[in-house]
Amino acid sequence: MSSDAEIRSVVLPVERRADDDGKVTVAGYAAVFGDVADIGGYFDEVIAFGAFTETLKSADVLAYFDHDRGRILGRVSSGTLRVTEDAKGLAVEIDLPDTSDGRDLKALIERGDVKGMSFGFRVTREQWDETGDKPKRTILAVELREVSIVSEPAYDGTTIALRSLDDARKERRRANFNGAALRRSMKLGVDFRQRGI
Repeated sequence: MSSDAEIRSVVLPVERRADDDGKVTVAGYAAVFGDVADIGGYFDEVIAFGAFTETLKSADVLAYFDHDRGRILGRVSSGTLRVTEDAKGLAVEIDLPDTSDGRDLKALIERGDVKGMSFGFRVTREQWDETGDKPKRTILAVELREVSIVSEPAYDGTTIALRSLDDARKERRRANFNGAALRRSMKLGVDFRQRGI
């Protein structure tokens, strides 16, 4: 995953289904809209409804176990992974492969040892609100890189997210500085005109 990619996890039930052909499918949510998540105590984060709309139109998303790129479980283009956006969030269905990872995951989910899903992404549109006690980031759009079934959900990528907060603050200071400079130049122009200069 690239250096600007972030990872977020959610602990919700991961459900297992089997069909008559022996195919095992796991399903759950990798992200939930509107839930406020504390990101390392630095800020709160919310994923807005529709944040995945654009990326799902063209992304060839992969499914991994524990974000390990060497442990592929499915892929959108092969039809073994289905990722959709519904009213609740980012819904995921993975047809587990008949591999050691697939069989192990099936057993771990059945036992209740593996309970979470996660997703890797890059933010393409966001909004920051610093009026409260803690800054709040609303993610409006992302580039979805991958989804994962995870053994221990955690909010990784905090450093990258903090860099995003710092960038937003710098942009706001730059905009405020430019606005103040414009107001000063307009006031000077008015003063000169009033003096007949």
